[in-house]
Amino acid sequence: MNAPLPKLPHPDSGAILREAARRASPWSRRQFLRDMLGLGSLTLLTGCDIVDGMSAEAALGRMSDFNDRVQAFLFDPERLAPEYPERMITRPFPFNSFYTPNVPEKAPVIDPATYRLAVTGLVDAPRGWTLEELNALPRVTQITRHVCIEGWSAIGKFTGVRFSDFLRRAGADLTAKYVTLRCEDGYATSIDMASALHAQTQLTLMMDGVPLPRAHGFPVKLRVPTKLGFKNPKHLVEIEIGNDYTGGYWETYGYNWFSGL
Repeated sequence: MNAPLPKLPHPDSGAILREAARRASPWSRRQFLRDMLGLGSLTLLTGCDIVDGMSAEAALGRMSDFNDRVQAFLFDPERLAPEYPERMITRPFPFNSFYTPNVPEKAPVIDPATYRLAVTGLVDAPRGWTLEELNALPRVTQITRHVCIEGWSAIGKFTGVRFSDFLRRAGADLTAKYVTLRCEDGYATSIDMASALHAQTQLTLMMDGVPLPRAHGFPVKLRVPTKLGFKNPKHLVEIEIGNDYTGGYWETYGYNWFSGL
């Protein structure tokens, strides 16, 4: 009889579970466990003995961790997201944000003359990039679909610098595990290095042929067409390269970290 295969824990499972502990209210966690899975099924799936709230949190954390690991395993860095003809572009392109009220007037106002995009962490020489420097880099254009976790989608035309080219030019350690993205309005998220190096991941400077509008991320956003919309941060001010799992704003509330399409 063959021995059971050993479990392969996520290298950052501790950090992921700490994020899971801040997710939802105790009521919603209990309701989810009761209505969707049931304690017996959850115990079977996760290996946890569900006896209290803390063990339920650990079970949910393990399930989320498992889902992230499966998505990461299935991710094909060579597979491209679909691209579309210009006639299919959505105009006007919908606005969405993490803040309330969800209105374009709340988008941050950034002075292009003083703007700096900081590249920090595991890079040869951490520094700030001016908008002029970014605009001088070779550009690529894509017409891809933005898929929001709220259930809507839109097709947009995005022009900017291929992110893999920018990371190489910035001297980033491409063997690092994570890229953390921080924004002027306080938003933050992080992605795996494989997704960062995907051919369509783009440091976006223009939308529909004009400089990126304020409501849609001026002066710089990250476009990741292989991931859900909340993994496409706007108003970027810092890119940190590292090996520490940093999660993100919505991930703290229970959104899956990998969130691939």
